[in-house]
Amino acid sequence: MSRIGNKVIVLPAGVEFIVNDATVTVKGPKGELTKTFENCIEINRDGDNVTFAPKNSLKHTHQMHGTTRAIVANMVKGVTDGYEKVLQIIGTGYKAELKNGNVVLSLGYSHQINVTPPAGITFTVPKVDEIHVIGIDKELVGQVAAEIRGYRRPEPYHGKGVRYQNENVRRKEIKKAGK
Repeated sequence: MSRIGNKVIVLPAGVEFIVNDATVTVKGPKGELTKTFENCIEINRDGDNVTFAPKNSLKHTHQMHGTTRAIVANMVKGVTDGYEKVLQIIGTGYKAELKNGNVVLSLGYSHQINVTPPAGITFTVPKVDEIHVIGIDKELVGQVAAEIRGYRRPEPYHGKGVRYQNENVRRKEIKKAGK
């Protein structure tokens, strides 16, 4: 049995939780999220508590038990608090700037990279070497941050590139001639 799937989600005040078959809709002060799950997990609401139970004893059902609970918990946290990923840009001449809601990146290429946020995502650039990706959908925030990081991944010799805040980049010793 899944230990995570057995945990109860307590809904905070101001959050509206609607279950319609396998579709879950969560509305809160920051917005609304809707997700359709597989029909193998029973989602029950009892007052402010949400519980999850497998409908059968198949292996796949037990695998989805904890996953479903974790995704719903992330939806509840997203509509109440929201999510934010911070990216740091390290390198001489590397910078980011905000233009009309889009981020324009200068990462050492012959051209600038223009990143348009998808619906539900906002960018802030407090410094030229820092980008904040903000939204209510944890999966979407992580995906957009990963795509920005993919334009210039941190390299191991000098550490230049785009990295997550507090990311540990393994460094290699620079090769020396004459050995």
